[in-house]
Amino acid sequence: MIAQIERLLKSRIGLDAESVGRSVIERAVRQRMHAQHKSALEDYWITLNGSPKEQQALVEAVVVPETWFFRYPESFKALAALAFECHSQLNAARPLRIISVPCSSGEEPYSIAMALLDAGFAPEQFQIEALDVSDKVLALASRGIYGRNSFRGDALAFRERFFRAQDDSFVLDERVKSRVQLRCGNLLDSNLFSTTPAYDFIFCRNLLIYFDRATQVRVLELLKRQLQPQGVLFIGPAEASLATQNGMQALGRQQTFAFRCAPAETAKPISLTPPSSRPRPALPRQPAPPPAMAPRNITPVTPPARATPTPAPISTPWDKVAELANAGHCEQARSLCERHLQTAGPSAQAFYWLGLLSDVEQRSEQACGYYRKAIYLDPQHSEALTHLAAHLETQGDQSGAQRLYRRAQVGGKSS
Repeated sequence: MIAQIERLLKSRIGLDAESVGRSVIERAVRQRMHAQHKSALEDYWITLNGSPKEQQALVEAVVVPETWFFRYPESFKALAALAFECHSQLNAARPLRIISVPCSSGEEPYSIAMALLDAGFAPEQFQIEALDVSDKVLALASRGIYGRNSFRGDALAFRERFFRAQDDSFVLDERVKSRVQLRCGNLLDSNLFSTTPAYDFIFCRNLLIYFDRATQVRVLELLKRQLQPQGVLFIGPAEASLATQNGMQALGRQQTFAFRCAPAETAKPISLTPPSSRPRPALPRQPAPPPAMAPRNITPVTPPARATPTPAPISTPWDKVAELANAGHCEQARSLCERHLQTAGPSAQAFYWLGLLSDVEQRSEQACGYYRKAIYLDPQHSEALTHLAAHLETQGDQSGAQRLYRRAQVGGKSS
């Protein structure tokens, strides 16, 4: 029955169950069963099938947005500079057209508006659309009231300019809110942009990682068609290799993850079925020894002498996962990761370990999905970056691999 629910989610929003972990979907189903006072999964399935409203509620229970103002700040600096170039080329013929999808609770589209206002643009010189599949998060965005979790890092001077304090929250200035048009929509809807003019800038960050490969390509092609000829697409750090493999070129501005469509003669569409001559990753069939399998915070321990049978203490869940994996108990290790996701929510280290375990089973596409998810949660997770880069090399994406290797070297850190 869970498999049927997964297929429904995939058909509705393109969600690949592996990208979030099946335990996350199971937890969301249990939450909605409780809300609907259903004790049997079969009864809930009947309700779900017959109620678009309940389908939407399940989507919102599965998709937990993680966002804050000016996430990836270099992207907004680049936007301001590129917007001036575009505005000059337009010669005031029309306002700049920008869209943020998915916009979640509004932090990204409002950051776009603040960046352009700070850069000196008049409000009438740009239009921002904000699209999301969830009515719930759109309602939050329309309120424009945010807690401290939406403000991260030390560069918070914008909060003084565009917000006013109210109790323990911050209320967004109307001059920012008025520049953003919120609407509900699904990128899998073929009619979504049927009457919509193309955009100068599209922000679609950390969405494609939730899709299977065919849906990723389908959505990316849709976004490319909605770009002006010199339009710019901003994506998430874990999605850059997909863009380069699918006929886009990076702008060369570090940490911006900004792309334009490549000239026709250099575009290289992604291959959904790799040619048989392409080298396959040389991945072990059995778990690697501790030095290879252990993540950042694990140091291999020399077994004690037979006369001292006391085992080394287990201090974190990942120590136990490593112990199980290195003993050959991969299914138990995977179950422990799934339980951690179920009880503690999304975790970069859990997804990283699921990637390693998928590699052991030679399920390379699944492993790449998990590594991308880990990078989404922790953009500087050096091990996930390195492992994903190795996969890109075997797939022939040398530029994408080198980009990830550089990020791993620059941003590597210990847990």
